[in-house]
Amino acid sequence: MKRLFFLLGVLRLLAAAAAVYKQWIPNTNFETASNWEKGRVPCASDVVRFEKNKVVSVFVGSPHALTDMYLPLNGEFVLASGAGFAAFDGSWDPGCDSGATVRFADAEHHAWFDPTLWQAVSPDRELEPSGRIFSVDEERVPCRYDDVIFQPETSFRVNVDSSQRVIHLRSISLMGQELSSPEAWAGYLRGPSAPLQFHGNGTLRVTGTGCPDKSGCACGNAPDGHRICAALLGASGRQCPAPACQSPLQPLGHCCGVCGATINLDFTPDFDLQKYQDRLVQGLLSQPKYASVRMAISKVHKAQTFLGVIPRSSTPLIQIVLIDDGAGAQTGSTAEQLAADIMEDVAQHGETLGISSGKMEAATGSAFSRQAGSHALNRIIAGTVSGLLFSLLLLGGILFLYRKGKLRLPTLRPPRPWDGAEETASPDPASDKGFDNPMFGVPLQEPPSTDCGEETLQEMAPKDHQVFYLNPLYDASETET
Repeated sequence: MKRLFFLLGVLRLLAAAAAVYKQWIPNTNFETASNWEKGRVPCASDVVRFEKNKVVSVFVGSPHALTDMYLPLNGEFVLASGAGFAAFDGSWDPGCDSGATVRFADAEHHAWFDPTLWQAVSPDRELEPSGRIFSVDEERVPCRYDDVIFQPETSFRVNVDSSQRVIHLRSISLMGQELSSPEAWAGYLRGPSAPLQFHGNGTLRVTGTGCPDKSGCACGNAPDGHRICAALLGASGRQCPAPACQSPLQPLGHCCGVCGATINLDFTPDFDLQKYQDRLVQGLLSQPKYASVRMAISKVHKAQTFLGVIPRSSTPLIQIVLIDDGAGAQTGSTAEQLAADIMEDVAQHGETLGISSGKMEAATGSAFSRQAGSHALNRIIAGTVSGLLFSLLLLGGILFLYRKGKLRLPTLRPPRPWDGAEETASPDPASDKGFDNPMFGVPLQEPPSTDCGEETLQEMAPKDHQVFYLNPLYDASETET
């Protein structure tokens, strides 16, 4: 019997892993108490008021008697079979003594990129319990290959403001009808209800196609990540909860830091994301010792930078996020242990699974978390890169000033071997032998006297060679005149 329950648990995990259906939670139904400012559905003696400038689409599931009702200028009532409104006849209603004015609440603030307004459902559209598989925040909102469901017999109004011009989806189901082709969705948009249900600058587009890559597809909500986090943090007081570890991890696509472990896997064309997820669920996550661990796994795009500063490109990788419900010093320790087991499996079977490499980081409540060493290494690398950049900038500045002539650098004359030789071979001042003249090969003993200078020059010159001297102070024109 215990084995039967174990298998059922594994099947639930696998069903959750395969789910790509996301269901919209709020509605604008007349019978939903939270849609009224007083927190209750109007009764017979009440006056119902819709703000005249508000656009609404309201589903009415049953008949209602009212004293009076003020309608908006632009809106619709979607009436179920047998539903409608009737004037109150004044008879006594034991559950309605107030006779108050009841206003319909504003539904304009319900945003498409609010993760708290979506829930994952199984392929048979049953609500998935909070299980062992979870999604990072960006993937809690419908991704480009997901199926979106608006529950049957409900009305709604959703703001589709987006940083993307077009929001792609595989299919949209509303009022019990699935629209899974571009033509079917385009036909619905031309109808009267679509402008009352969807507003904002974004455009929903149904493609009818699923993810074509067996290694998985990125969600596609990164451009609207700031909207997702703003909506999520707005619901929790506009700040992330204080983590129980000193250096929390920041998974891609997640708004707040987490304690536990992350694994980034580089993969080859042989990698199959769904098969690998099933392998982790069946072989590791379902083990009793990991009962407290929750896992998220998906393909993400990690931004690449030049020298850690200049954006360059993005690289696809498989991100695994592991968290547990440990407290104090034990926070994240079980998740870290599971991450180590996953890395060991990658080392042994990675090539067969289509995994080329993996990187693990952990952050736990313990002071000896592996993440601390990773952060120290990152700081060393960042310091080295910063030092290199500063040196390059300094050298560039010096070269620029030198080229402009605003900076003079000292000229360093390298020593020449013959300089020392000349000093060593200098003649003895006491010697009276003179020196040899290399031009004429005649030893020069004593300088000639002034009286015999002309004769000496004549003797030194060859007989058949005329010697001319140019006197820069002599002008030939002066002698001719």
